[in-house]
Amino acid sequence: MTSSILSWIWSERFWLPENVTWADLEHPPPGVEYPRLGQILYSIPLAFGVLFLRLLFERLVAKPCAQILHIQADVSRPPQSNAVLEKVYGSRTSPDEKQLAGLSKQLDWDVRKIQRWFRLRRNQDKPSLLKKFSESMWRFTFYLGIFIYAIRYLWVSPWMWNTKECWYNYPFQPVSPGQYNYYLAELAFYWSLMLTQFTDVKRKDFNIMLVHHFATISLITFSYANNMLRIGTLVMCVHDAADIFLEAAKLANYAKCQKLCDTLFIVFSLVFFITRLVIYPFWVVHSVLIESWEIVGPYQSWWLLNGLLLVLQVLHVIWFYLIARIAIKALFKGKVAKDDRSDIESSSEDEADTNCRSTKDPKDSSSNGCSRT
Repeated sequence: MTSSILSWIWSERFWLPENVTWADLEHPPPGVEYPRLGQILYSIPLAFGVLFLRLLFERLVAKPCAQILHIQADVSRPPQSNAVLEKVYGSRTSPDEKQLAGLSKQLDWDVRKIQRWFRLRRNQDKPSLLKKFSESMWRFTFYLGIFIYAIRYLWVSPWMWNTKECWYNYPFQPVSPGQYNYYLAELAFYWSLMLTQFTDVKRKDFNIMLVHHFATISLITFSYANNMLRIGTLVMCVHDAADIFLEAAKLANYAKCQKLCDTLFIVFSLVFFITRLVIYPFWVVHSVLIESWEIVGPYQSWWLLNGLLLVLQVLHVIWFYLIARIAIKALFKGKVAKDDRSDIESSSEDEADTNCRSTKDPKDSSSNGCSRT
């Protein structure tokens, strides 16, 4: 039973081009090694190592840097202890008018007092500026390091300059140590992001990011098992480029260097547009759709690969729409405005309260933020 299920999952007709079998890949010529799925599974335990490394980094590097920049953990005033309101808060953090009226009668409290209680309670759950800074610094360091590694490796690779090289003699292409290390690091990192998605700073694009992480992990695993490492390294490199500037802009924002934040965010917007709306679709996806069709020919898993790549492209378009709105505000208003995909979900009341404070004190830029993309 088990063997029949595994044979169905790893069907050669689905995964491999015509006239190619798994046996062909299991017996490479002497001195040559083809990728095997079991090798990339090391990324799962390695993801926990990445999480441990992140904890050390945030404590030993990010926190001291935050202290130098005078970024401290926010201490919010706790609301008055109330079991009834706490129970309601557990199911709904922002009660509607009908619920507020009912709670007002039940507790003999003024509606505004109840609203204030919920606002204070929500503030307790918001991540501190120190937590945001530490998270962004970790991601900035990883994206910068892995991008430099990828460029050094890809710069001498023929398929970076001629994408048809990704498909010549496919799938009989040997895996190099550089490719394997790059894949293992990226996959372990994205597994760690998937694990911390529910504990990191909560954002309004939570569901989109969940789809993004799932599609990314699926693409990386799929391309390794299918020996599409050459095109896979190009996909990962293109995606890492823009994230460096985004995290740098967020760091500048948390350090209250508004002009630097605005500049970095505009640079990020340009890099995002060039890499994900120009290079990615017209260079990478074009190679998978057109060049691989001409050189290798389509097969069943070929359609799955292109489907996943197009899912990412749809997400790129959605993100760029949101990014462009913020970048335009930065250009014409002189500062990066609060993002629709802000760092944490907030009620309309909180947003109105923030806007009110910003109007009273134009120098206060703490409500402005560069969101994760």
